[in-house]
Amino acid sequence: MLISSVLHPNTPTAPTVFKDVEYVRFPLRLGKDVFKKQKISKKKQYQLLKLFQAFKLLMELHEVEDYMALATSAFREATNGAETALWLKRETGILLEIIDGSREAEILNHVIIKCLDDDKNYIHIDVGGGSTELNLYHKHKKIAARSFPVGSIREAEDSKIPRLQMKMWLDEHCPRYFKGQEVIAVGTGGNINKVQNMLNKEDDKMLSQADIVRILDYLNNFSLEDKINILELNPDRADTIVPATNLYLYAMECAKADKMIVPKLGLKDGMLEVMYKRKTMNKPRLPVEQGSIFKIGD
Repeated sequence: MLISSVLHPNTPTAPTVFKDVEYVRFPLRLGKDVFKKQKISKKKQYQLLKLFQAFKLLMELHEVEDYMALATSAFREATNGAETALWLKRETGILLEIIDGSREAEILNHVIIKCLDDDKNYIHIDVGGGSTELNLYHKHKKIAARSFPVGSIREAEDSKIPRLQMKMWLDEHCPRYFKGQEVIAVGTGGNINKVQNMLNKEDDKMLSQADIVRILDYLNNFSLEDKINILELNPDRADTIVPATNLYLYAMECAKADKMIVPKLGLKDGMLEVMYKRKTMNKPRLPVEQGSIFKIGD
């Protein structure tokens, strides 16, 4: 959950600034249930309820004026996803919107487009727990997009077919749109942000494929326990960083992208842009007593 305030610009041309007020991250790992049993378990449902209740209290304390709550791949694939969302709405008053991969990419696009140069080609790679979104950009316009059912949690399961689908899709679209020109990758997600930090790269410096291979080799020298105790990774990061990084590298190789920028933006940043646009268009806001902005992920 991210709660932000809006700093209004002094001039009409100045960009809007969002100032973080409160950020809470709790890894529920819904995908552990859903990707094996296609269902959110009772235990996870009650953990969700407690989390929503905690979020709601924080929203009320901060007197939040508008909110947006999204659920991604684990929720949309669970047979009881819609039922769970309705139950949470009844219990807490918070409306949880279950979105598909295309909507997820559309919201991300609000912030990613601002990081791109007009005259270059890009592949945006966003690896979540259960899905990977790929978006192709040419001359500052998104020209193709697709979501694949493989991610940092699901990667441990059977990922051969989604990987093949990813390669076939990129083999078809990259030559058609980029015509052999240079392609730069844009990586978003907590795992690639962590990789950049571990490489001690400044935010405005690109990662090379060699950088990513080097960090993968380094990480593979540590057991899960050592990743937690020696590298001091959070447990939910320690067991997903290698499969996620493998997916970033695989997509880069398929797209023939040698370099990657990591803008440290994500779905929550796009959600802020969507809400701000909604407010400036004078659309009705949601009631104060209901909430703020957060994503229930994989």
